[in-house]
Amino acid sequence: MVRRALISVSDKDGLVELARELLNLEFELLSTGGTAQALRQANLPVIEVESVTEFPEILDGRVKTLHPKIHAGLLAKLEEPGHLQTLRTHDIRPIELVCVNLYPFQATISKPNFTVDEAIENIDIGGPAMLRSAAKNHEYVTVVVEPQDYLLVVEELKKGGVHSDMRRKLAAKAFRHTAAYDALVAGYLTDLVGDEFPERLTLTYERQQNLRYGENPQQRAAFYRAPLTPAYSLIQAQQLQGKELSYNNINDANAALEIVAEFSEPCAVAVKHMNPCGVGLGATIEEAFSRAFASDPVSIFGGIVAFNRTVDAATVKMLHQVFLEIIIAPEFTPEALTILARKQNLRLLRLPMLKQSQGSLRYVSLPGGLLAQSTDEGRLDEDALQVVTKRKPSSEELEALKFGWKVCKHVKSNAIVVNGAEMTLGVGAGQMNRVGAAEIALRQAKAKAQGAVLASDAFFPMDDTVELAAKAGITAIIQPGGSIRDQDSIVKADHYGIAMVFTGIRHFKH
Repeated sequence: MVRRALISVSDKDGLVELARELLNLEFELLSTGGTAQALRQANLPVIEVESVTEFPEILDGRVKTLHPKIHAGLLAKLEEPGHLQTLRTHDIRPIELVCVNLYPFQATISKPNFTVDEAIENIDIGGPAMLRSAAKNHEYVTVVVEPQDYLLVVEELKKGGVHSDMRRKLAAKAFRHTAAYDALVAGYLTDLVGDEFPERLTLTYERQQNLRYGENPQQRAAFYRAPLTPAYSLIQAQQLQGKELSYNNINDANAALEIVAEFSEPCAVAVKHMNPCGVGLGATIEEAFSRAFASDPVSIFGGIVAFNRTVDAATVKMLHQVFLEIIIAPEFTPEALTILARKQNLRLLRLPMLKQSQGSLRYVSLPGGLLAQSTDEGRLDEDALQVVTKRKPSSEELEALKFGWKVCKHVKSNAIVVNGAEMTLGVGAGQMNRVGAAEIALRQAKAKAQGAVLASDAFFPMDDTVELAAKAGITAIIQPGGSIRDQDSIVKADHYGIAMVFTGIRHFKH
């Protein structure tokens, strides 16, 4: 009996070459609509599915392959006498190979100004049904979903048949393919109705690359990308030179991007272990980096620096003062690239700084579960700021407080930032108590704390942080407020003449 292959693909890459190989292997080709037309245009013999089902395509092509003569041919167990008898009784031929990929739903919803009707019409029904039938019956049927696997399958067929292990591997890929497709459709419709936390959460990601290892050499790791990735995302960055990014590089680079995106003025951010060790603003990007570097010239060693302006030769000359892992910028001048090329291992990433609302949820996995939350989009509302002390901050202090608050949002809790109006002076990150974080930040700032301001990501549980700040010379403090002992801190600030501002917004970051 002549073997049958069913081919129905939206992605026509490699289609004709596959069909020719199958015909040479004495397969009979079944197909539908556009795929059949493409094969006929290549002068290849093809049998329309409707000539097998004896039923035409209907409902504008919504129903084509949903028929017992197709699905029985896919699902029959060819070593089961009862199944074989059923096939004979109903004149159904088994299908040995299925090559199907699905309507371009992802491409449709990626287009600007697409309509809901367009999205709905690009939800494939028959394709997933065929793939699932073939994958379920992979003991007898080979299922292929991606052009990259065509040659692999043809080579196996030329050797006498696709090995059972390969059929199972391809079946697993087919189920991943349909699951990812369904997850994308479900996600689109869920977003459409505004259900932020549905009763079931199904996520899908595509592997971008395998990584050498995870946080440590004994850990395995890979980098995955979402099917619909926003423009302002590290995964969209173009790597211009340097070694492959590591797991830790990716985490740190993303942290740097999120901080630098807070600022519209020229800004440079240095990050180490996902915390800023230096943030600087300036009239030029060179000046901004000079301040970021001066913030902590020790911790920046081996760090990552992100800019929100084009990196020029003058800035690069300063960058050469320190060993860095990665530099991220929206652009590099030709002169800057020439100089940076001398450090072949230095990773350069080019990414347009298109700040936009991140919108989507953030996820943290734990054994047996997943935490989901919206991104921290909290912005400082100057009209809502509450000066709680007798002394109000000066205009210069207020600008410095706003700067410190933006940085503090991105520091691991407990977080304290000591800063001037244009640069950080000390950062206390990830401490078990707030006064401990303040001690670190003030110790790092040293004498520069005199006349500086202090930002805290959460309220003061007691007045010891204010006491410490006052002794270091801090003149103004910004914090959320909300402690049952707020008054203690206010009284202490008044005692030392410190201006204190409450934001009403907390920025814990764990």
